[in-house]
Amino acid sequence: MSKCIALASGKGGVGKSVITANLAAALALNGSRVVVVDADIGLRSQDALLSLENRVVYDLVALAKGECTLDQALLACESVPSLHLLPAAQFDRAKALRPDRFSDILHTLRARYDFVFVDCPAGLERGLRNVLNAGVDETVLVVTPDDIALRSAERTAQVMDAKKAARPLLVVNRLDPVLVRSGEMMSAQTLAQVLDLQLLGVIPEDPVVYRSLLQHRLLVSCDCDARNAIVRIAARLQGRTVRIPAFGVSRSRLFRHLFFRTVKEVPPIDNL
Repeated sequence: MSKCIALASGKGGVGKSVITANLAAALALNGSRVVVVDADIGLRSQDALLSLENRVVYDLVALAKGECTLDQALLACESVPSLHLLPAAQFDRAKALRPDRFSDILHTLRARYDFVFVDCPAGLERGLRNVLNAGVDETVLVVTPDDIALRSAERTAQVMDAKKAARPLLVVNRLDPVLVRSGEMMSAQTLAQVLDLQLLGVIPEDPVVYRSLLQHRLLVSCDCDARNAIVRIAARLQGRTVRIPAFGVSRSRLFRHLFFRTVKEVPPIDNL
């Protein structure tokens, strides 16, 4: 049975689009038929993340208006078999996409693919509401472990509740275990408790993520901690039981001294 999963965030900059592209790629590399629908109209990014930016001719809005067929709009990802993209329109606005047509498109994609990922626009405006109204099966809320992202995520969850949508699953991105151990950063488990959401996965802070973006490579092609976390989340979406590592769990003082870096102090400037 196919799944339609929307990835949302209360604010921009938390890594939602990068996680969407790499989760889709991880599942496709594992044999699933996967399509990514970029619903961030006007600010599309999935075509660049999947190295398809030079092949976009038609897009989601053009398809919804009947200006092309689904096969004309879909782009095959050459580096990842069984992965396709339905790109967003770059010069339209969210109101150009009628919710009923969007729902029809998702229904058609469900018949073709095992997983349909919808990359939602950040924030609470019409674009997100269009996705929620289209009737996705699950929503994954991406948050970073800071107060601003937490507050935005809390408000996004409230909007979903008002829409009578199922409670979203939570992915905590860019978690630094050292800062968690020092008490400066909330743990993923604390964030899940505050938001009252089920924790789907945790992605640790990893410099390889940004380097992969600069090199125009998918993170799943790199051997790093963040990639391993993505693979574990993908396995959970397939229904497999995979333990969530307890990043930042306290250890003995000797162990921390031998194997973990210390937190650099941030001294204040008195005249500011």
